[in-house]
Amino acid sequence: MPKPASQIDPAQAVVVADSPDEEYASRGGYKLAGALDILGEDAPVIKGKRCLDAGASTGGFTDVLLRRGAQSVIAVDVGYGQLRWSLQQDPRVEVHDRTNIRYLDPQEIGEPAQLIVGDLSFISLKLVIPALVRASTADAEYLLMVKPQFEIGREDLGAGGVVRDPADHFHTVLAVIAAAKENGLGLKQVAASPLPGPAGNVEYFVYLGRGAAMPPDEETRELVRCAIANGPAGQEKTEK
Repeated sequence: MPKPASQIDPAQAVVVADSPDEEYASRGGYKLAGALDILGEDAPVIKGKRCLDAGASTGGFTDVLLRRGAQSVIAVDVGYGQLRWSLQQDPRVEVHDRTNIRYLDPQEIGEPAQLIVGDLSFISLKLVIPALVRASTADAEYLLMVKPQFEIGREDLGAGGVVRDPADHFHTVLAVIAAAKENGLGLKQVAASPLPGPAGNVEYFVYLGRGAAMPPDEETRELVRCAIANGPAGQEKTEK
């Protein structure tokens, strides 16, 4: 069909073909896909993994995981019925609606996850990481999106709820990494999301491993600095 408004004969059969270029289920899909591409050879292996998508919403992250070969995806969200219908119908997707990830009982998901991704709003990752660890295998990996606007105190939020100071980005990402360390996770890499949030907030992906070594403090700080400098926040000063 050349155009959406093309006229067809009522008796003519219409077949909708899958397209490899079909848009992701949400804008979040482009954030995760972009971060994976930025990480390149350092990115976590997705193919064949049992994955968990914390804060699945309409399914942008779930969509990316499936397209990149995930064996299965546990889609967890506190809301209901938001996941794109095609993903709900995909036999590789296990839908857990009305589920607060912070209080997730690992028994609810059966086999633990080997890779966990997360795109959560209105809650700090520092509060969620313990539950994610409980839901994962002993050698699991995590690619979690840090949203400074939900990690920083309200008094430091700018107009419209946007965290504009790269120094605040720096300290909020470090705080999440510190919480990860307290829960037995090591830092592998940090990457800025190539797309800002709807209001303009710059977000960051932290790539963590359960049982992995945590780099020395200065190396960790340098990884965060590089992610900020190479991301949308640009070359601004990262420390107050």
